[in-house]
Amino acid sequence: MLILGLLLSACGQQLTSRSSNNSAAAQANEKYSAYLFTYFTGNNKSEEAIRFALSNDGYNYQALNHNKPVISSAKISSTGGVRDPHILRGADGKTFYMVVTDMVSANGWNSNRAMVLLKSTDLLNWTSSVVNIQKQFPGQDNLLRVWAPQTIYDPQAKKYMIYFSMKHGNDPDKIYYAYANKDFTALETTPKQLFFSPTNGACIDGDIVLKDGKYHLFFKTEGEGAGIKMAVSDKLTEGYILQDKYLQQTKDPVEGSGVFKLNNGEGYILMYDVYTKGKYQFTKSQDLQNFSVIDQEVSMNFHPRHGTVLPITAQEAEALVSQWGTTDDVMQSARAKELKKINIALDTVGKKLSLPVKAGTNINSFNPEFTTFPGITITPQSAQNFTAGPVTYTVTIKGKAPQTYTAVAREAHNPVLEGYYADPDVLYAEKTGKFYIYPTSDGFTGWSGTYFKTFSSNNLVDWQDEGIILDLPKDVSWAKRNAWAPCITEKKINGQYKYFYYFTAAQKIGVAVADNPTGPFVDSGKPLIDKFPEGIKNGQQIDPDVFTDPKTGKSYLYWGNGYMAGAELNNDMVSLKPGTTKILTPDATFREGATVFYRNGTYYIMWSEDDTRSENYRVRYGTADSPLGKIKIPANNLVIAKNPEAGIYATGHNAVLQIPGKDEWYLVYHRFNYPKGISMGGAAGYNREVCIDKLEFNPDGSIKQVKPTHEGIKAIRLK
Repeated sequence: MLILGLLLSACGQQLTSRSSNNSAAAQANEKYSAYLFTYFTGNNKSEEAIRFALSNDGYNYQALNHNKPVISSAKISSTGGVRDPHILRGADGKTFYMVVTDMVSANGWNSNRAMVLLKSTDLLNWTSSVVNIQKQFPGQDNLLRVWAPQTIYDPQAKKYMIYFSMKHGNDPDKIYYAYANKDFTALETTPKQLFFSPTNGACIDGDIVLKDGKYHLFFKTEGEGAGIKMAVSDKLTEGYILQDKYLQQTKDPVEGSGVFKLNNGEGYILMYDVYTKGKYQFTKSQDLQNFSVIDQEVSMNFHPRHGTVLPITAQEAEALVSQWGTTDDVMQSARAKELKKINIALDTVGKKLSLPVKAGTNINSFNPEFTTFPGITITPQSAQNFTAGPVTYTVTIKGKAPQTYTAVAREAHNPVLEGYYADPDVLYAEKTGKFYIYPTSDGFTGWSGTYFKTFSSNNLVDWQDEGIILDLPKDVSWAKRNAWAPCITEKKINGQYKYFYYFTAAQKIGVAVADNPTGPFVDSGKPLIDKFPEGIKNGQQIDPDVFTDPKTGKSYLYWGNGYMAGAELNNDMVSLKPGTTKILTPDATFREGATVFYRNGTYYIMWSEDDTRSENYRVRYGTADSPLGKIKIPANNLVIAKNPEAGIYATGHNAVLQIPGKDEWYLVYHRFNYPKGISMGGAAGYNREVCIDKLEFNPDGSIKQVKPTHEGIKAIRLK
């Protein structure tokens, strides 16, 4: 759900078209030189609060106040949380109005009846009032929710109109409007319906833009078909005619559409929340009819949910920086393409910055490209030689004392994938001569991701994103949630390569098949495993691992959380051989994530101990004489554990890779995000990253404990 929007002109009222008076456009370009993004971040109560970020260009944003709230939800709301902030510059050009949904999602989506109205003259200090629709207006007994308010100035009424969606009883959500009083502390008119859907379908997240004398109402449809549509009218409060086409440039579910005009006059941005993918999508348009995706030009150091972008002046940006900006934020704002941005680490006490760079980066002449805003200066600004030792930087925020930092830049191969991923499986594909990693797509609150990707490499260091290979909402009929912990195997059947991909969805295990390691994968149409094995009453049917015995050619599947089970697969690879399922749980340290491999006549079984949210999540191993044989546990069976000195924690849920034709082995595993994971509490358990370190054996076949590193491994050559 929910909104983004902006209505603004050079005189501080609604947006004007690009074709309007050139001198007015020139004045606007001089007046507004930066952008303020106000947003919330998620469905936890601590995330349901107003946050601010700044941008110089409307594409690249940096959070203020360390991405923490700038206004206390507890002080302004009746529920203790607020969502969907919309901010507007007033008609006088110097007063600001903000409206938010008064809601805590933990209370349920039909739990709120109110919004909060806020007012400011400096963007720093805000007065607020709660408006409870049900209490203020009679006849609202069956009101279930009030969502996503926005504000626009009505030049005819000379008042501020607030529009929002409401749901009554079994009726769909509808968009209503009412006028605020002079002090912007209450509604002085009874809500009236603003838009009448021809299909009577649900409509939420309204966002009105004035262009060429016409009001363009963007909104999200619900019910049969869902997405962003637009209705147009000559009048603000009536007569909206639906233009019946979807405007989002993705097939994924979206919400919270919002439009703002670029300060340079180069068109409009339509952005919206692709909430099942945990990201925003930015699109650009000249005419508000045709939109092209510009995601590759956009960056943020935070994960917003529905919010608003407001063009601001350099003076206003400077005031915001003075209030909520820090020199630490500046040092962590480096945006050079060679950087692993989510792994930049700052010692705020020692004022030391660590800049991890990608393989092949020339640090003899490297510019981290720190982001600055009005009121901020940093020296030096040019490329520096990081091979000669730490580089000293001085950062000054206007009105504050300068701060000095030292920075080092080093090549770091871990994590190997860019972004948040976990539970990796790894494959060398004979068909293509490449390596592939198949992870859980991470970074979603409560492990709520719904799709799987794969990544390819020729050398185990440089990885190419091959895109989504299986999307539960689109490709799987029997489960739509919790896409976790896949595994894969390559089989040659009747002279043709086939790829069997086992995955977790909604705590069940399925299998999909493809002709290539990058898909497309076709689901079998039903779960392979959806109940406990005989004798098991607790745990989950998750974390499959597939293993083909090189001695017999038979394939086996292993799975389980809280218990470990194994069974032989039939020749079709999409069903289990009846009567072969065994409970193999090695000991009390077993939690999940079993993986099996064979070396020198011995079958090795690894598993993860503890909880993925724990810094002590780690890997142990045992051995067996056959794929489903009794597991023997060595005295010292720890494979990998945290490395606090390096800031590496929760090293677990691994796969093992053998280089073809060699006794050369690698451990592929996940860890907490470095450096933020250890301070994230339970959220660290779904903000993980994939790493590779070398796996070595003692002469007797026992496994040497792996020390997790940031350096990772060197690139390998197969030939």
